[in-house]
Amino acid sequence: MAITDEEAIPAGNYDRMKELKAFDESKAGVKGLVDAGVEKIPRFFIRPPDEEHLEGSDSDPTHIQIPAIDLTGVENSRIRRGEIVEAIKQASETWGFFQVVNHGVPTSVLEEMIEGTKRFNEEDDEVKREYYTRDNEKKVLFSSNFDLYKSPAANWRDTLHCLMAPDPPSPNELPLACRV
Repeated sequence: MAITDEEAIPAGNYDRMKELKAFDESKAGVKGLVDAGVEKIPRFFIRPPDEEHLEGSDSDPTHIQIPAIDLTGVENSRIRRGEIVEAIKQASETWGFFQVVNHGVPTSVLEEMIEGTKRFNEEDDEVKREYYTRDNEKKVLFSSNFDLYKSPAANWRDTLHCLMAPDPPSPNELPLACRV
């Protein structure tokens, strides 16, 4: 994959779509750039200066408080369930993500999920390419930036997505590194 150096491209000759396609077709993701020894962040990851701050946040970005949704009582009270739904709605609209606490999933399960994800990300590119797709109908997919071709700037992230409901993938559909 050839990602060109921003300084080597005259402003009028930058072909963003060509760079995006080269990146996407490599099926290696952000980790693939790092593993390849990229020395300059590709231009399509760079946000315009007016987008570099967090919307709605005048605070120091190193001290951001991620919204936490406490699921205590969700199954026992319609009122509590409504409060939780409203909190999820607010966090989703404002932040786009949130942390869930008191969900009942054992810490050991969460830790193994994280370890499995780390193992997958450390796999050779050939293994990850088997799962790399933009087909959102797949139960298990690996990609970099679901909105790569639509957003003004790509995010420095890769995602391993496993659709678990209503019909979870069979164990052999999961990457070997993620199987228990």
